[in-house]
Parts: sequence; C-alpha cells; structure tokens
Amino acid sequence: MSNSTELGRRDFFKNAALGAAGLVGTTTAAGSADAAPATSTPAPPSIVMPTEAQEYGPLGRPTAAQAQAPVAAVQGAAVAPTPASDFMVDVLKKIGFDYAAINPGSTFQGLHESFVNYGQNTAPELLTCLHEEAAAAMAHGYAKAAGKPMLTMFHGTVGLLHSSMALFQAWADRVPVFVIVGHHRNPSGVINRPHSAQDMGSIVRDFVKFDDEATTLERFAEAAMRAYRIAMTPPMGPVLLTVGAELQESMVANRANLRIPELVLASPPQGESGAVREAARLLVNAETPLVQIAKMGRTPRAWDLLIELADTLQTPVDVMGYSSWQKFPSWHPLYGSGGRGYTPDVTLGLEVTDMSVQARTARANGKKTISISAEHLFQHSNIHDYGRYADVDLAIGGDGEATLPGLIEEIRKLITPERKAAIAARGQRVAAAHKEAHVAALQDARHGWDASPISVPRLIAELGEQVKNDDWAVVSGHQFTGDWQRRLMNHDKPYRYNGDCGGFGIGYDTPASVGAALAHKKAGRLSIAVVGDGDLNFSPGVLWTAAHHKIPLLLVVHNNRAYHAEVMIIQRMAGQRGRGSGRSHIGNVISDPNINYASLAKSYGMYSEGPVEHPRDLAGAYQRALAKVRAGEPALVDVISQPR
Repeated sequence: MSNSTELGRRDFFKNAALGAAGLVGTTTAAGSADAAPATSTPAPPSIVMPTEAQEYGPLGRPTAAQAQAPVAAVQGAAVAPTPASDFMVDVLKKIGFDYAAINPGSTFQGLHESFVNYGQNTAPELLTCLHEEAAAAMAHGYAKAAGKPMLTMFHGTVGLLHSSMALFQAWADRVPVFVIVGHHRNPSGVINRPHSAQDMGSIVRDFVKFDDEATTLERFAEAAMRAYRIAMTPPMGPVLLTVGAELQESMVANRANLRIPELVLASPPQGESGAVREAARLLVNAETPLVQIAKMGRTPRAWDLLIELADTLQTPVDVMGYSSWQKFPSWHPLYGSGGRGYTPDVTLGLEVTDMSVQARTARANGKKTISISAEHLFQHSNIHDYGRYADVDLAIGGDGEATLPGLIEEIRKLITPERKAAIAARGQRVAAAHKEAHVAALQDARHGWDASPISVPRLIAELGEQVKNDDWAVVSGHQFTGDWQRRLMNHDKPYRYNGDCGGFGIGYDTPASVGAALAHKKAGRLSIAVVGDGDLNFSPGVLWTAAHHKIPLLLVVHNNRAYHAEVMIIQRMAGQRGRGSGRSHIGNVISDPNINYASLAKSYGMYSEGPVEHPRDLAGAYQRALAKVRAGEPALVDVISQPR
C-alpha cells in the first residue's frame, strides 16, 4: 500500500472522530506543518480496526482515493467555504416551511445536519417519524388544516417507496406535500447501490404533480420555488425534488455568488366570464337547483362564499359524503340534497371530479348540469381518480373558490323581485325537509344506545358532549363512522372537519390526524380524531411521534376488531353464490388475540384509557383523556364498538 493511501485512511478515521465535536470547513493533510500536535489528539480506543475492504467497500464508504481527495468546491473564489446544504436550508426557510417530517437516512445527511445546526432546528423544525408513510400522511393532514404544505425528506428508493402510498392519497385528495428525496448519483457498496436510481422521480411520477432533480445549487433554488408554486396552484398536489447526497455535502467557496429567487405564487384560475354568466342564468331560472361540492375550498373564504351562494339561491348544498372537505355548515338549514322528492333541474358541481352519473341522469330527463372545476385544466393519465367522462351541459375550467365571487355577482344581477319571492319560498320548503331528515337521524341514533359493544352514534355523541364548549376540530375522516359526526356534532366553522384521505386506502387517518393536530396546536384548538383499529395498525409508531413532539390530540379508536367493510363484502359475495356467510370472518377480523390499543399507546409514552366496553364508562374515559389533551399532551381512548 502506498503512503498516500495510508494517509488517506488516517484522515478518514480522524475526520470521522472529529465529526462528533463539529465539522471543520477544510481538510488538512496529515503530516503538514499546520497539523495539530499528536499530543492534542486523544488516544484511540483499544479496538480491532476494520480491514481496508471493510472500510471502503461493502457499506458504501468512499474509496481510499476518494477519502484522500479534497472536498470539491462549488465556486472558485478563495473565501471560507460553507456547506452547500446550508444554502439549501436558506432556500427552504425562504419558502416558509414550519416543519419537516422525516425518517432519517444517509442520503440526506447533509441537509439533516444543516437543519439542526446551521438552521437551529427552527422553521422548519424536524419531526421524527418512525415510518416514511406516516411522515407523508402527517404532511397530508397538516396541509389541509394549515393551508400550506409541510416539508418531508426521504432516503433514496426505499424511503420514497415507503412514502408512496401516502403520496398517492395526497394526490387523490389534491393536497400539496413538498418532498425532498436524497440519493447517491454514483453509488458504491451493497447498500447505496439499490438505494439509488437513474430516475428517482419515476417511482411516484404517476401521482405527483411535478418532479425535478437539482444538479446544481442554482437549479435547487429555482426548482424548489417552482415546485412550491406548482404544488399551491389549483388543482394542488404533491411535488418531488431529488437532491444528490454529493451536492448536499459539497462546499461552497463563495456564497455571495448564489442567489435565492423570490417566491411568487400564481393566482388561482377563474372561470371565463361569459360561461359564468350562462351558469348564473341557468341557476336563477331553475325551479329546483342543487349545489354539490367535493374538494371545494382551499381557504376559509370558501366557507363564507358557499353560504352566500346557498342563501342567495336558497338552494340545498350536498357535500357528497366522503369526498368533501366539509366547507359548508352541517346544521345549516340548506345542508343536504333537498329532502325526499326533490329532483334537481339544474345541478352545479363545484370541484366535483366525476359528474358522469349526474350528467347522464339529467340528459335523460331534460335537466341541466354545470361543472366548475380546476380539474378541467389538468389531468394525469394512469390513476383513474378523474372518473368517467361527464358530458355536462356547461364545463367551466377554473378554481371553484376563485370563480364563486363572479358567479354570485352575476346571480344577484339576474334575480328579479318575482324570482326573489319564488326563491325564498323554495328555501322554506328545503329547510323544512332538511329539518325532518335531521330529526329522523337523531331518532335513528338512539337505536342500541345502551348496547355493548358501543354503538357508533353513542361513541360520537358522547364525544361531542364533552367538547361542546371547546374550539374543536375533527382531524380524522369519517369513512367508517358514516354521517354521524356531521349529524351529531355542529360543524359550524370551516376547520371543524379535515376531510377523508382522497384515495380511500387504509392507514391515512392516524398519522394525518397527528399532522392536522400540529397545525391546530398553533391556533389553540382542541383536536379530536376517531380512527379505526385497522387504520391504527398500519402506522402505530406515529403515537410515539405525537408523544415525543407533544402534539395535543385525542385519538378515539373505533375498535370493531375487524376490517368490517371487507366482512360485509365477503358476506355479500357468499350470499350471491349461495354459500352462506358463516365463514366470512376468515381473513377479515382482528381478534384471537385481541389487541389492547391502550397498552400499545402506553408503550409509546402516550396517556391512554381502555378498552372501554360499556357506554356508561365512555364519559369518564373521555373526560380524563381530554384533561391531558387540554394540558398539551396526546391521549388515546380504546372503545370496543359495533361494526358501523
């Protein structure tokens, strides 16, 4: 072995040891006149040193020649060098991220170190997650509650693959998530090779809105600003920026030569004025109009606009079940689909992705349909979340929220005194029908009130009673609790409900609830979530993240000890085939042994109660858990519940 190689080995271990005390800006060759005296360096521990092959080969460490070579400089001026990842942190700080959810990995160790030391772990603050899917789902829930993206960072192919399910959910929900994935452009070693890719973005390209690879620092700054702008332009969605470890860990010789562009967001697209006037004409002349909303309402302003639209037209507003972000008050007299016998002659869909059924039904009966949606301006080709082609009568390409002010103004212009009287009479009829439906729902909620396992309406109603004097927010979806949350709890503010997952995969609710609760923590709101036992099992480690970062949240486990939707599916299939339903539980239930989620939460450091099996014990369990949440801690209550 040559002397130069041996010196390189010494420097490698020397610098590794110094890393615990802080990185130095330049590397001094061993044996130079400026080197520190040997007496100033602590004696190495008495260990067996690895062989050269172990040092530089299988674990992806640099070769002897790479270790000896000086760190490359991005610029050539002779000034004190700084890490390139420090500049990247400044770019991300300028964008304005509050948090970065990560599961740590070596491909972004340069950024990680810069965040915690140069960036002082503030704006963004790193959130330690135990799984990349949980990190991305937290960012998904956070963005809907905060109105802006959370940063996430993932390690190479494996980290991005782990996160991919949650990114798909955010894509289907049209929610912005900002992803940085690190990789080695020229990997070596058995670990780094499969963790890298020729085209990293291709792994998730079908369900991100934009991806790019930053090959220089100038490119990183521009790509980051562009990605954020694209993520925040309706229809919103996740974006991905690939950043090589080599670029992060390089040194900048002259920082003054690097410029960070200004972040300028694009104005949301509005519907064309002529088409908007025609939509207003159809709605004003309609006898039984209906407004349907789905992923409508990027900001709290949409809440006020929808109420104004409904009140102006005295038309029912149908939030369309799971797909809605809940931008209309659930106890408003116009909340609903008009009651029994109400058949719309003009249906207005606001950000409703698939109106094919409404359009076909309307055409068959001489009725009209209108679609106002940013979806008309952008589609992908692979994921079928865009639904079937809808031959609506009027398709307006524009963001629903941005288009509503112009639509309301045109409607007001067209309402004559005669039409105003007819519109008011319609509103009274609709309100009466909705009240009747609401009373019927309350009567239905009483069925099985004292039963054990606990009924879903009782689970929700008892929770609502405990938080009625708080400024609360339901940060989970309601895919498996039906419409009981909206019927039994007064959703009278735009943040009362955070919406479902978008892609209807299991594993979103629990981590997304933690992310949304983090956003509401700043506003001083009480966050509550009802999550399924199946959902919690996908990512239980997020309980530790909530406890570690002191994110106040009440998690109520709707524990029916099964994937019950699948139980019903197999029961139906067996019935169709005449085989009986006696074996439909196989492969679908979560029992034998039963899982104790209260004990699970305790093991992660979270306060917990349960399992609660009798409804008489619910109120006390909720009260004790909510006391912890109001004091700034997360808590969990495990409720043994009926299937639905």
